[in-house]
Formats: sequence, structure tokens, C-alpha cells
Amino acid sequence: MIAIADEIKETAPLTIFALQSLGLRTILLTGDNIKTARAIASQVGIKTVYAEVLPIHKEQFIANLKKDRRTNGKIAMVGDGINDSPALARADVGIAVGTGADVAVEAASIVLIRDQLFDVLSAIMLSKKTVQRIRINFIFATFYNIIGIPIAAGVLLP
Repeated sequence: MIAIADEIKETAPLTIFALQSLGLRTILLTGDNIKTARAIASQVGIKTVYAEVLPIHKEQFIANLKKDRRTNGKIAMVGDGINDSPALARADVGIAVGTGADVAVEAASIVLIRDQLFDVLSAIMLSKKTVQRIRINFIFATFYNIIGIPIAAGVLLP
């Protein structure tokens, strides 16, 4: 008997746990058969699994998630293969693993250079920090201009 299996990345369970700890909903959407998908999902801690999904159905699934009013926020898709590229393009944020297919890299918004799943978490944290910094700078600039423009116009001149 010969068995062949894709092994999950060492950081996958920790990454999924961290994403869920941030309040993000994680879904496994794969073209693999249901038994394989459920086994992988149970190993990494994902509860929602959709298996045996064709590439066009992945794209439709993402489109339906975007339309669903219960979905709060943005939809991100992580993938690395040719089959993932339509869904990567449809998602609000497509994240491709740099070692994946060229089509997936072209379709994605973000390309991870390393083949480390934990970089997905790093990209999300970096983007949240960047948006926070932009908001702080906007508030500072607003108050600076509210005070500075009248002074520059000569309000304090006798």
C-alpha cells in the first residue's frame, strides 16, 4: 500500500488560532475530497469546510460572501494555485503565497514572498497598524490646521 498526502505547514495551527483570536472567521475552501479536507481542517482548527469545489465555484463562493449582509468587514482569500486565482481576484483582499503559481500571484492584492503561512497574520497586523497610524496622523493634522491656519492668517495680530 502506498499513501501520498500533503503535509500541513508547521505554523498552520498557530496561524489559524491567531486569526480566530483576532475575531476573523476562517473557512477552508478546497478542491480536495471531503475526507482529506476535514482531516486537514481538524488538524489546524478550522470548523467550516467546503470541499470538492471547482475554481469557478470558489469565485462564486467569495462573491456570495461579499453579498451576504451578515458578513461584516472585508473578505480575504489566501491561495497559491491556478485554481485559486479567480477567487483571489474576486476577494476584497487576495493573498497569494509567492512560491505559488504565477497566475495566482498576478491575481492577488498581496503576495507573500516566503512560503510561511504565519506571514498572513503579519500582513493583517501590519495593515491594521498602518490604518491606525493614518487615522492618528489625520487627527493630528486636522487639529494642527484648525489652530495653525487662523494663526497664519493673522488672527493674533493686534
